[in-house]
Parts: sequence; C-alpha cells; structure tokens
Amino acid sequence: MNAAVEKLSALRDVIDKLLSPEGCPWDREQSPESLCEYVIEEAHELAAAIRRGESAAAADELGDVFFLLLFISALYEEKGEFGLSEVLEGSRLKMIRRHPHVFSDAAFGSREELLAAWEEIKRSEKAGDREKPAGVFAGLPESLPPLLKAYRIHSKAAGAGFTWESDSDVEQQVEAEWLELLDAFASEDKAAQERELGDVIFTLVELGRRKGIKASAALDASAQRFLRRFSLMEQAAGKNGREFAELGMEEKNALWDLAKSGEKNGEGR
Repeated sequence: MNAAVEKLSALRDVIDKLLSPEGCPWDREQSPESLCEYVIEEAHELAAAIRRGESAAAADELGDVFFLLLFISALYEEKGEFGLSEVLEGSRLKMIRRHPHVFSDAAFGSREELLAAWEEIKRSEKAGDREKPAGVFAGLPESLPPLLKAYRIHSKAAGAGFTWESDSDVEQQVEAEWLELLDAFASEDKAAQERELGDVIFTLVELGRRKGIKASAALDASAQRFLRRFSLMEQAAGKNGREFAELGMEEKNALWDLAKSGEKNGEGR
C-alpha cells in the first residue's frame, strides 16, 4: 500500500508540473468541464478491456482513468474549491455510512433488504442540503447510457418496492410488450413503433436484472461475438479468393454457421 501511495503522489507531481507555467499549454487550458468527455471515453475503454479479459490492457486503461481523476481534482484545487484529500475522505465516510451492516450493528435478512437500505441512505444523503426530501431518482445521472440508465431505474424502483412480484410476472410483461410491438409494426405510426420497441427493451432490462444480468454487458458481449464471427466469415471468404459482400445469401449463411461452429470449438479466438 505504501508503494501505491508513493506512486499516486508521484503521478500528482507530474500533473502539477504539467499545469505549471513551464508545463503543457494544452493541459493548462483544460477545465473540469472540458475533461468530462475524456473521462467517459476512458471509462468505456476500461470497461471494454475488463470485459475482454485483458488484464494488461485493463491496467493501462485504469491508469488513464486515475490520471484524469487526479487531473480534475488538481484543477478544482487550483480554483480553491476542494482538494484530493477531501475527495478521498468524503468517499471513505460515504462507504462507511452506506455499509452499516459492516461498520455498525445493522443487520439485514436478505440481499433485497440490504439494497433497499443502501438506496434509502443515498436518498437521505441527497436530501441533506435540501428543504424537501430527495426523490427515488434524485441521484440518477442524466448522461448515463440508455441501457445502464434503464438498469438503474429498475434497481431504484425495486428498492422503493415498485416492481413485479415475481420473475414470471416480468416474463409475461415481456410477452405483452412484444405483442404490442408487433401491433405497432403493423401500423404506419412510427412514433408508436419506437415507443413499443423501447418498452420491450426496458422490460427485458428488468428481467435480466432479476436474473443477475446487466443488459449493457450482455449486449456488448453479443456485439463482440457478432464481430468475431463476421471476421471469421470474411477470412473464410478471402481464403477462397472471394469478397464477402459479393457472396450470395446462402453462401453467407453457410459461412455464418461455420463461424459459429468454429467459435464453439475454440477456434478463431
């Protein structure tokens, strides 16, 4: 741990040098606002490396995220608003406060009770500086990617006791939403089609959440799986001196089946 603290301090020294009058002109022009997109981008790259199971890439991307977080905290410190020590202490106290079953004598009979308590503590924190109590979704960031936002909405709603009673109820709702989508597709109402498609996806997110599956991660895995299989199809076509786009649909389907078969046998990875 001491080595990590030393390295953290050394990285902060690098940032201080970059922000000094003798430092980097581009870095000195940055603000917390201008770095927001970089934080989002690097966080996505970190998540992608983790999901690929590439530990070396994850370590590299984690370093990029750390750098940006330290950079932003240094900019706030320059403005005299807060420093890194306040950020870390605030996080430490928050985690202690949100884990009363670990740091005090609270006890919960189930995971659901624990999560409900977590949400209640978060709501009380958000309401701390307000005249009125914070709503269930007060802490939900507007900028969350849609699938993650849907997951958080369902999670928070469930924490407030507003959800289906059983998994089978959700499954029936998925079926009902699917039928409504088919009805919308049979019409010329594009707005209704978009709305019903959204409802199907939104309900599937909740079904996945109940099964311990995050839709965003599941969809990303499906997308990566498709890309791997498509690459195998292109390679197979190329070996026969053909361009994939020029193949007939029957040939493409045959290559798809071959790619799926090869993937199952551990090939092409």
